[in-house]
Amino acid sequence: MLRCMLRTKLHMATVTESNLAYEGSITIDQSILRETDILPYEQVMISNMNNGERFETYVIPGSKKGEICLNGPTARKGAVGDKVIIFCYSYFDDARAKELKPRIVFLDSKNRITKKKK
Repeated sequence: MLRCMLRTKLHMATVTESNLAYEGSITIDQSILRETDILPYEQVMISNMNNGERFETYVIPGSKKGEICLNGPTARKGAVGDKVIIFCYSYFDDARAKELKPRIVFLDSKNRITKKKK
């Protein structure tokens, strides 16, 4: 059996931009993606701490330091300055799922990594 498990969590990211005109997705600073092992175009779930919205989209790599940008329809789910938690799930067999320790990355208000847990 495969189980859907939390693999990575970006804790308390700050939305830096909102671009309604884009097709859709969330843009995340490439350096943060490398630290979290989230790939471009990978599906993520986002929970907005300010308004309670919870939604899924895919990731595109950003070139700006600390960039977290809600694009397209997701721009309606939050505003610049909102705190969000970004979850990335993967499927694991039972044996691996029981041993899994998710990668949790904590960010400050400028989306700089302050702590990592695994």
